[in-house]
Amino acid sequence: MPIAVKTVPIEKLVEELRQLPESAFHEIETVRRLLEEMPVSPDSLAPYLTWDRQHYTRNLIDRRPLYELIAICWEVGQVSSVHNHRDQNCWMAAPIGRLRVENFHVVEQDLRAGRCQLEQLNTVEMNASNPCAVDPADPVHRVLNPREFNQRAVSLHVYSRPFDSCVVYSPEQGTCGEIRLHFNTEYGKAAVR
Repeated sequence: MPIAVKTVPIEKLVEELRQLPESAFHEIETVRRLLEEMPVSPDSLAPYLTWDRQHYTRNLIDRRPLYELIAICWEVGQVSSVHNHRDQNCWMAAPIGRLRVENFHVVEQDLRAGRCQLEQLNTVEMNASNPCAVDPADPVHRVLNPREFNQRAVSLHVYSRPFDSCVVYSPEQGTCGEIRLHFNTEYGKAAVR
């Protein structure tokens, strides 16, 4: 018989994140443990969820000087680019479905020339009971909702200090470049671009 997990509304997680000291966003364990101890109720996320068959959606829930919290909605088969997080820490949890996180090591990178060499490190499954943190030593990764998982998924991402661009990589082609990031929704309303 499965063990019932007590979940909290997204507002409760936001309240707890807002109370964390700045130091909690400089290390990994505090926020990771918070996500583990406070799994979010899927129903409470409804105002923040939007879906697009062509691409995963990025939905801003809360943004403060120390962090931003977003919900990403993944249709079956959707995959992010391999990317970094601008030297910010990143924590992820999947209150709906499950996702695969593939982590990479940057062997070399010349952003000006648009060239890189990556090697894959490991793969982690993220689900409601297994939140994860991006390793600050090797922060390059991609998130996948593989077809074999056969269900939509939603991931919550906490980034230390908001950022609006990142570097994306093509391990297959050995190329990299900077892109601007955008939100599909902000605080439950369509984002203005």
